[in-house]
Amino acid sequence: MAAVLAVALVVSVVQWLLAHWWVLLAAGVLAALAGGGWLHQRQQRVRWEAVRAQGLRYGLAQLDALHYSRFEDAVRDLMRRDGCQNATRVGGGGDLGADVKATDPYGRRWVIQCKHRRNGLVGTAVGTPDLQVLNGTARQVHGADVAVIITNGRVTAPAVAFAKQQRLHVVDRHTLGAWASGSRPLWELLRTVPPPREPTGPTRG
Repeated sequence: MAAVLAVALVVSVVQWLLAHWWVLLAAGVLAALAGGGWLHQRQQRVRWEAVRAQGLRYGLAQLDALHYSRFEDAVRDLMRRDGCQNATRVGGGGDLGADVKATDPYGRRWVIQCKHRRNGLVGTAVGTPDLQVLNGTARQVHGADVAVIITNGRVTAPAVAFAKQQRLHVVDRHTLGAWASGSRPLWELLRTVPPPREPTGPTRG
């Protein structure tokens, strides 16, 4: 009985729709309009995100005021601004020294450790132990071509010396300020960055 009733209901609905075909037409038009509206909004959001990313700027005071996790987000967004479309924040428990990972337009893999200091220059300086963690995991664990530590604070002289010895890159407060508030990608502000993995890439001014 249930099957018979179901078939009868389906037949009745089909007959009603055939008699009132304009309902199907109206529903189709409404669905098309709704779909078109959703697609347009999505395209607008994508365009806006692209424009926002191209014009992304941070002042040092803004960066100082961030929570450390939002500081990592800011570094990720700046890498995306510079053309690293796959830049991802991976910081957290068990990150093994990597807070942000990215691949630049030249194919180089970046591993970035972020050290946010609430008090900026008067906060605790980044020292050699912080660089040792990065040095121990960036290439061996994460496959980095470019290993970087970024801070809005100070870096000790021994840490800077260790970084040079181990081919690590240090972005201190001064370099961070120039990068975050300008339009030049980070690789143009650092010395002795490895050559591109790919033969060509976009130029940035």
